[in-house]
Amino acid sequence: MLLPTLTPTAPDDPEVIRIGENRLSREDLVGAATAVAERIAGARTVAVLAQPTVETVLAVVGGLIAGVPVVPVPPDSGPREFAHILADSGAQAWLGQGPADATLPVVPVRRYAKSWHRHPEPHADSTALILYTSGTTGLPKGVPITRQAIAEGLDALADAWLWTADDTLAHGLPLFHVHGLILGVLGPLRRGGRLIHTEKPTAAGYAAAAEAGASMFFGVPTVWSRVGADPEAARTLSSARILVSGSAPLPVPVFDRVRELTGHEIVERYGMTETLITVSTRVDGERRPGWVGLPLAGVETRLREGDADVPHDGESVGDLHVRGPMMASGYLNRPDATAESWLDDGFFATGDVAVIDPDGMHRIVGRRSTDLIKSGGFRIGAGEIETVLLAHPAVRETAVIGVPDDYLGQRIVAYVVADEVDDTELIEFVAGELSNHKRPREIRFVDSLPRNAMGKVQKKLLG
Repeated sequence: MLLPTLTPTAPDDPEVIRIGENRLSREDLVGAATAVAERIAGARTVAVLAQPTVETVLAVVGGLIAGVPVVPVPPDSGPREFAHILADSGAQAWLGQGPADATLPVVPVRRYAKSWHRHPEPHADSTALILYTSGTTGLPKGVPITRQAIAEGLDALADAWLWTADDTLAHGLPLFHVHGLILGVLGPLRRGGRLIHTEKPTAAGYAAAAEAGASMFFGVPTVWSRVGADPEAARTLSSARILVSGSAPLPVPVFDRVRELTGHEIVERYGMTETLITVSTRVDGERRPGWVGLPLAGVETRLREGDADVPHDGESVGDLHVRGPMMASGYLNRPDATAESWLDDGFFATGDVAVIDPDGMHRIVGRRSTDLIKSGGFRIGAGEIETVLLAHPAVRETAVIGVPDDYLGQRIVAYVVADEVDDTELIEFVAGELSNHKRPREIRFVDSLPRNAMGKVQKKLLG
């Protein structure tokens, strides 16, 4: 059963969900979500405008109870994205609030409605959610995710993070991605714990959640950077059991700053929409800044260059492939893209390049398409250079890319958000920490870096 604590006979909890100032008891959640399930029973697919509200939670849980696939749609989607997601997914209606110019019927979600009808548990292999990728290489691709994949993924994380019903999770992440929705909402519901959603991921909001008893915190690197910049709020988080970062690489200086202020070493993890989370540091194991940990229970990983294996020596860079029970089985309506990424032996080609050390610890170098730079005959990971640049006291943000060069093949260029500092100083700083061929050939100072909703830098918009 995907959500074993959400049944009419489960013991009540007066506050199982809190989003901002809105609260739901377990009884409220079960009764209202079951009423939603009654309204959409028999539907093919429904879309949810995934705003951080209790109505979004009720819509998603109602779909899970009814066995109707739910498509969480980013609220800030443009007209082209809305049209594509709705047409591609086959959504028949908006569940809860729709956009202002909704072209589909809108089925209301009534927070105070109640039903105690018992629905049979849908088959484990049935689709629970259809999540859409961030669309960095064209229109977003739909990924059908089964109930079994969600259960396997959450249970593997519970093992790595020692996550139990006694935990209260706090975060302010969007509810249309793996991190905020599957881990951040379905995770505590599966475990039987509580959720505090802060609506926005602010340091003050996280501090208030800590004072309300939160024991787990999720954030992306930009969130942890904000926390590190607010010492008073950060120290409040010292009462937590675990801090988790994901969705983008965590800069080592941020890791160090948060550790200094909270006493916690942030747990890093790695995953994708297509695979859910497959690699993580363990709460009872080593947490190494810049490294995302070990394969979760049931997961296998490998590094490849073409058809050849790449050694796990902590230095050699290769294409990261993963295989595990939490993976999706393909893209929706995209057999061509599915064949490119899901390999015949069951592995998924992530498109990321990584290194693995002899103990199995993984470090993500970046995307092969944007973060693997081939310069002067060398294969260079952009992430390694970014980590060094971020250690310079004047540098606040950076993104490193390779640009075409007639002599080198690709020239290393660093985009930098910084206080007063000379470009020569930064180039020499990198050359003093890394091999000389890894130094940037050019520094381009900018006011900000382009990011998506999850805080990932959009490198294709640079250069």
